[in-house]
Amino acid sequence: MSSKSPSLSSSICVLAPSSVARLSGLCLLFSASLLLGMNSSQAAQAEAPTLDNQKFNACLDNLVQTGPFAGVKDTFAQYRPQQGDPSVLESLDYQPEFAKEPWDYLASLVDEERVLDGINASNQYADVLARIESEYGVNRYDVLGVWGVESDFGTKLGKKDVVESLATLSCFGRRQSYFRGEYVSALKILKQGDIDKADFKGSWAGAFGQTQFMPSTFLQLAQDFDGDGRKDLVNSQADALASTANFLKNSGYQPGQPWGYEVRLPASINAKNDRKNKQPISHWRSLGLTLTDGSPLPDSLASAGLFLPSGKNGPAFLVGRNFDSFYAYNASENYALAIAHLSKQIENQDTNVEFATAWPTDDPGLSRKESREVQESLNLLGYDIGEVDGIIGDGTRRAIQKYQADNGLEPDGKAGKKIHQHLMDSSAKLRQAAQQAEADETSLESESSIATGSSSSAKNAEAKSDSSGFLQNKSLMAIAISLLILLAIIIVSRRRH
Repeated sequence: MSSKSPSLSSSICVLAPSSVARLSGLCLLFSASLLLGMNSSQAAQAEAPTLDNQKFNACLDNLVQTGPFAGVKDTFAQYRPQQGDPSVLESLDYQPEFAKEPWDYLASLVDEERVLDGINASNQYADVLARIESEYGVNRYDVLGVWGVESDFGTKLGKKDVVESLATLSCFGRRQSYFRGEYVSALKILKQGDIDKADFKGSWAGAFGQTQFMPSTFLQLAQDFDGDGRKDLVNSQADALASTANFLKNSGYQPGQPWGYEVRLPASINAKNDRKNKQPISHWRSLGLTLTDGSPLPDSLASAGLFLPSGKNGPAFLVGRNFDSFYAYNASENYALAIAHLSKQIENQDTNVEFATAWPTDDPGLSRKESREVQESLNLLGYDIGEVDGIIGDGTRRAIQKYQADNGLEPDGKAGKKIHQHLMDSSAKLRQAAQQAEADETSLESESSIATGSSSSAKNAEAKSDSSGFLQNKSLMAIAISLLILLAIIIVSRRRH
């Protein structure tokens, strides 16, 4: 895969199918990048750009005089940013769904934790999802797949001020004309009162809400499914999920059909990755394709195209029209596969997220649990990454590079299975000491609790005090010993480096 960043036009403006081509400006920016970090070269080299605030304000002065802003001048003035946000420009040329290999991209988006969260969400919102499925003809699990990938089921909505981000991107960087349209749309949303300004936060590019709509898409497709008079994609799960189903429906979604399925390729086939070349299932049967267990291809798809995300030697899929509707949500095949895979695992209640055919790599990506273990190990070994959150971002990759350099490894900053195992081995004794210290602290709390529960008589109180003091001293001494052991291991470890 090329390391060159894609053009923004291919990553922001959806290549809409014919059924939605008439909807002008139908653009959604994929925001699963909220859940993913930057690449290794950026981790080592990225520097925050600076903005000319005088130029920014001059730009806004000019913008408000243009025709598109005519109907929102009061709203523009009310919410005009005092300064731009230079950090959004750092993300302008990078989106992980394009820059990452598919196995790295899917690893943290479709893992055991997210499948379990999706199963819980399917139970919690069963009634709403059933109504959505009935009204829009979109499988509830496909809607859940989008929700899970876009915002981890509403837990990560983004923290950027949408108005400030769009104002900045309207005046700096590439695609300013596109972002100016989104800026106007954002102001219209505020004017309509669907979203409160305090809640109007999202990704660096202005995508917001539970399923990360761009403002222009909101104006065309958002739904008030809970009937409260507002299309609130931030605080109303019903509105957000119905709006997502409405988007998929308008993107050519076919009710009652699966997105596709993993298949086994015959060794003799001259396979080409061309999911757009839809053929009848009978055609693929005649070429010798089967399901991964060897059984015949089902008739659940009217037609399908062959999708080979990593070439002939990796997992292979036959995908139908509904896979294309996922792609329409954001023009990335990695992204569409993440939605498809997550939706199927939730529907099957299957936390084993591995495909039947392994990826062609000896260093697969990490789940969020494994990512947290990498971060914890780095911290224990003295490579400070800050908060342990399971997101491999800028700081974690720099720490990995430093650790690799100190240990004679290639300092590429890659967070894969290999570095995970290396770190787990290196930090084993430190983790054991830390766990022992934690156990000693728990023991201290327990013993103190027992001691303070003694008789309230003066004599017993005095005895309790003596006992508690003895127990406290004993436990504190144990903790002190554990900490000294931990310190000694750290010193030895650092000397080796």
